[in-house]
Amino acid sequence: IMLLTDPEIESSLLISSDEGATYQKYRLNFYIQSLLFHPKQEDWILAYSQDQKLYSSAEFGRRWQLIQEGVVPNRFYWSVMGSNKEPDLVHLEARTVDGHSHYLTCRMQNCTEANRNKPFPGYIDPDSLIVQDDYVFVQLTSGGRPHYYVSYRRNTFAQMKLPKYALPKDMHVISTDENQVFAAVQEWNQNDTYNLYISDTRGVYFTLALENVQSSRGPEGNVMIDLYEVAGIKGMFLANKKIDNQVKTFITYNKGRDWRLLQAPDTDLRGDPVHCLLPYCSLHLHLKVSENPYTSGIIASKDTAPSIIVASGNIGSELSDTDISMFVSSDAGNTWRQIFEEEHSVLYLDQGGVLVAMKHTSLPIRHLWLSFDEGRSWSKYSFTSIPLFVDGVLGEPGEETLIMTVFGHFSHRSEWQLVKVDYKSIFDRRCAEEDYRPWQLHSQGEACIMGAKRIYKKRKSERKCMQGKYAGAMESKPCVCTEADFDCDYGYERHSNGQCLPAFWFNPSSLSKDCSLGQSYLNSTGYRKVVSNNCTDGVREQYTAKPQKCPGKAPRGLRIVTADGKLTAEQGHNVTLMVQLEEGDVQRTLIQVDFGDGIAVSYVNLSSMEDGIKHVYQNVGIFRVTVQVDNSLGSDSAVLYLHVTCPLEHVHLSLPFVTTKNKEVNATAVLWPSQVGTLTYVWWYGNNTEPLITLEGSISFRFTSEGMNTITVQVSAGNAILQDTKTIAVYEEFRSLRLSFSPNLDDYNPDIPEWRRDIGRVIKKSLVEATGVPGQHILVAVLPGLPTTAELFVLPYQDPAGENKRSADDLEQISELLIHKLNQNSVHFELKPGVQVLVHAAHLTAAPLVDLTPTHSGSAMLMLLSVVFVGLAVFVIYKFKRKIPGINAYAQMQNEKEQEMISPVSHSESRPSVPQSELRRPGQLIDEKVESQLIGE
Repeated sequence: IMLLTDPEIESSLLISSDEGATYQKYRLNFYIQSLLFHPKQEDWILAYSQDQKLYSSAEFGRRWQLIQEGVVPNRFYWSVMGSNKEPDLVHLEARTVDGHSHYLTCRMQNCTEANRNKPFPGYIDPDSLIVQDDYVFVQLTSGGRPHYYVSYRRNTFAQMKLPKYALPKDMHVISTDENQVFAAVQEWNQNDTYNLYISDTRGVYFTLALENVQSSRGPEGNVMIDLYEVAGIKGMFLANKKIDNQVKTFITYNKGRDWRLLQAPDTDLRGDPVHCLLPYCSLHLHLKVSENPYTSGIIASKDTAPSIIVASGNIGSELSDTDISMFVSSDAGNTWRQIFEEEHSVLYLDQGGVLVAMKHTSLPIRHLWLSFDEGRSWSKYSFTSIPLFVDGVLGEPGEETLIMTVFGHFSHRSEWQLVKVDYKSIFDRRCAEEDYRPWQLHSQGEACIMGAKRIYKKRKSERKCMQGKYAGAMESKPCVCTEADFDCDYGYERHSNGQCLPAFWFNPSSLSKDCSLGQSYLNSTGYRKVVSNNCTDGVREQYTAKPQKCPGKAPRGLRIVTADGKLTAEQGHNVTLMVQLEEGDVQRTLIQVDFGDGIAVSYVNLSSMEDGIKHVYQNVGIFRVTVQVDNSLGSDSAVLYLHVTCPLEHVHLSLPFVTTKNKEVNATAVLWPSQVGTLTYVWWYGNNTEPLITLEGSISFRFTSEGMNTITVQVSAGNAILQDTKTIAVYEEFRSLRLSFSPNLDDYNPDIPEWRRDIGRVIKKSLVEATGVPGQHILVAVLPGLPTTAELFVLPYQDPAGENKRSADDLEQISELLIHKLNQNSVHFELKPGVQVLVHAAHLTAAPLVDLTPTHSGSAMLMLLSVVFVGLAVFVIYKFKRKIPGINAYAQMQNEKEQEMISPVSHSESRPSVPQSELRRPGQLIDEKVESQLIGE
């Protein structure tokens, strides 16, 4: 016996090996959320913790070992005996750090990284792994559609094939017994119904069994489908089908090959005749199984009582939630009898030899009902002297049991009461051979069901003896095969005349597409025998697929695709190309593939290309991949345009810091690496609400209003999108001045954008403190390269009070003040404790760089006098005009930025940048484009 402690108090297991006489406590270092015991090895347990870790124990919980972290809840399974060679193999779905799921298998005591297997390549959809009997199912969504894959007996996964236009959006595996998959599929045009599909043995090819089965949502949001598999009789199902907004109950005895309505009872509970004519009126049953293990469902059947079905329902034109009664069938659903007018819980005892019924009610009860003749007659018994509010009923485990336990409470304040009811005293003897009679399973008189006649032993209704071990032994005799034993094969549909004919989307000749001249293939007749049907002879040979010689065919329907279905590949990496041929002789076919990069290959048949063609592209670009297929009967060709890209790692937006209103500005997106393949550029600037999309990495634009503006560029390369944003100041006029620094700053300059931004902010703060000029007038840009230099901009500014912005004279006065302070060595900052950096105006520069018209010459002279005043040697006096102030000063800076993207400058390799004044003669007007070229060279 194993007990779990309350996790809010402690995390321990209490284990008893002497039927509960003594317990030993074992402390755990994790909190158990659920346990999964091995189906055969009683000491093997899997434990799932609250932090999504899976542990294993081979010693009934006394010692634990971690198997895997990040396991998806309820998606771990023990190996299935027969399908897996290792009984200690564990199947699980694990989630990666980035939220993807994959399917793993490993041994319970040796689940290291090296010993884990990944049976399904790549990721799977979260919460989609199912391991059941001989089958493993996973789901993978691509292109917005789910695709379902199955592995039969742990072989390679194959994609499950539904009819071409089913287009499923949800699937539930109903049953996997008898070497066949029964699945409920919600198709694209369904909302509250599902279609039932049944597969071949491998679980790959599915054909329709029943349309529009009713579904509903459970209390926890789980999907519940109104389908019930009758216990004890293989191939027998009940389903509630929706027809014209009415829900009706149907029954099948051959796994969905044929369905019919249920015949209503001839009389009601009082013996009065019931007028109910098929198909307008029939019996309808509620098929939902109880989720509470302590109360029986509204439908029940047992393996050990194969003919008895008890269910609640109603008689009429459709299923109803009102006027519910209880019904029983003792001949496997052929005829039904009403047994109660209200819902009851029904329990099977003694292999169905005793049926116990207890009323569904919120009131306390004292009585229960017993039937010893399969529900034909019922006797009332008292099981407690005080009326009991019944919470649940449990049949004792074991096939021979005649004991049931009722638990409930006498009042709403009382504790639980347990009442043990033993029926052994009712029987005075065990059943003998003469107490039984033969009973043949049939469907409306048809004795051949699933290709066999099955005869069971049943206790005679008048004999009141205890059956003990299951006495309902069965004899089975095969039947002669008829058309009813065959269903329509994949791609075929049953028409009104009963024939299976090809669906409009199915080409029967496609069955021979992987076939070569001289070989043979199985040519379908349009029929396939229902799996686990045991019929022999008869029309079996006529309906069974026959070997047929492969016909000679010209190539047709040639396609070339990538293995992952994408039209992109990475430079320097393997890309796998798949050649697909709809039909044609695959063995005597010459295939030529030209990769479009000067390399071509040839193959003599398609079978040598089953794993695809691998190729590595050394360059980026768009390549035209062509494939040509030839045989003696004809030829076909196909083309694929493959985009080979290199991963884009970084984007840097290059543009001036300041520009003039209504003047053209150039912006360039600099990429690393520079060659990445086909790119799309999306530009956002100014107040535009729609982006500008280009295929070029540079654009020109104008700003019509003054102020600070942001420009953003997004670069799309394959699946990656990278972005950079910069700010630009726009004014009608401004002043600029080159700054230099004491040499010690170069020792601490790593020459990266982040450092330059931070230093620019510190320089601006120092200028504001030294001059008292408002910060809104100052913009500082530290330039790339060594020695460290910066550009100081003096900008106009309109204060919030609404006063007019500064005039040109005001800008001149601010410039003079700034130069004065710089030349007095009044501007400095502390880079780190003990390291003082002095800021001053650069020597031999065109400082101040001024946006001047002919009327501004007086201001230029004032600035020149201020330079002379501080004792600097004046080499040049000139007047300078520019069309776009600031842009030429930045041509060098932007060129350096591009160099920085490609090869960062180290201190040892750097060389002093050429002062701008060395590139122009005093007083000379230089065309912007020419100047840019000079600086670039």
